[in-house]
Amino acid sequence: MKSPAIPRHIAIIMDGNGRWAAARGMPRALGHRQGMEALKRTLKAVCERGVEILTVYAFSAENWDRPESEISDLMELLRLYIRAELAELHRDGVRLRFIGDHARLPEDVQTMIAEAARLTAQNTAGTLVIALSYGSRQEIIRAVQRLAGQGMPITEESFAGALDTAGIPDPDLLIRTSGEMRLSNFLLWQTAYTEFVFTDTLWPDFGVKDLDAAIQAYQQRERRYGKLGQLAR
Repeated sequence: MKSPAIPRHIAIIMDGNGRWAAARGMPRALGHRQGMEALKRTLKAVCERGVEILTVYAFSAENWDRPESEISDLMELLRLYIRAELAELHRDGVRLRFIGDHARLPEDVQTMIAEAARLTAQNTAGTLVIALSYGSRQEIIRAVQRLAGQGMPITEESFAGALDTAGIPDPDLLIRTSGEMRLSNFLLWQTAYTEFVFTDTLWPDFGVKDLDAAIQAYQQRERRYGKLGQLAR
């Protein structure tokens, strides 16, 4: 059957900040700042459309190999986002959750995200999941080690419960901006039956029309989960 009108969970690989800045002769840091504005308007738009969960790929495990100055800019931008937006997100009933290997983050950032998650833990209007220092292969290894260390049997259910995303339903729709067509080590287990939409729009330019186009494309898909579709019967 056709997909439900609105996906419950959308995941986004927010790609293209650097190229957006380079095309305008600007520093990459300004591209990242514009990307933060795109996140703010996208979160607002998905909430208005009834999407329950938005997961965004903010900083990958591989991003630690970028120049130190850019990493510093990204960490400062994260601090700025939490300081500027946390009170409003909490007031609007949005729950914040952070996934990834946070031991590599600066200590003050670790404290900030832990406090943001604690403050908003009981909110129910929507969930924003931010992947920080996240890599799906690394997440899978951590999950296996966790289960093995506890002497637990490894089943699909126990494995999913040991992932960073435990308790979060798998994404219905994944959007990647900037024209790239790969997952880049993002939610490899969780996207087994996710619908993918790739757009040439650079992330800082991503707006409501792009979101609605992706949702419309999702609505035209028939999600079969390995079973026969309507036309094959």
